[in-house]
Amino acid sequence: MRYVLPVAISTLLGTPGALVPAADLNVKLELPRLNVAEYHKPYIAVWIEKRDQSFVGNLTVWQDLKKRNNEGTRWLKDLRQWWRKSGRELNMPVDGLSAATRTAGEHSLTFSTGNSVLGQLPAGEYQLMVEVVREAGGREAVRVPFTWGGKGEFTAKAQGSREIGTVAVQIK
Repeated sequence: MRYVLPVAISTLLGTPGALVPAADLNVKLELPRLNVAEYHKPYIAVWIEKRDQSFVGNLTVWQDLKKRNNEGTRWLKDLRQWWRKSGRELNMPVDGLSAATRTAGEHSLTFSTGNSVLGQLPAGEYQLMVEVVREAGGREAVRVPFTWGGKGEFTAKAQGSREIGTVAVQIK
């Protein structure tokens, strides 16, 4: 009798087998060098959405962490799409989510199922969202559709127009 309740709860909540086994989500993000008089490192948010654009979870947020009195958080609201979906609910910086902003170039990020978002992500169709905003620059958001939990490897790319170069997603 004592095993009935755990079995009933696991049946209602779903079994761990419905989740994707260990996998990595690799992201290559290109930030072009802009020809502007004063170059500023961009603020960047990377998150996952369902195909209907509903928010799933944050992967990383790059911001200026060196400003005194946490002043760098003041500009996070300029990442408008991310801010409306998730940012305003967070008390930044968040350990494991926040990172220092980076300069122009190609950046590689790897997220594993040990990450709280990916570890709970059921197989399905999703979009990786990357939003970039820069002082004395502009703002841009790029969506990269991907399939989580499919068989074999998966690769997809999207191209930005000014603030973001190529965003490539690879799932192993």
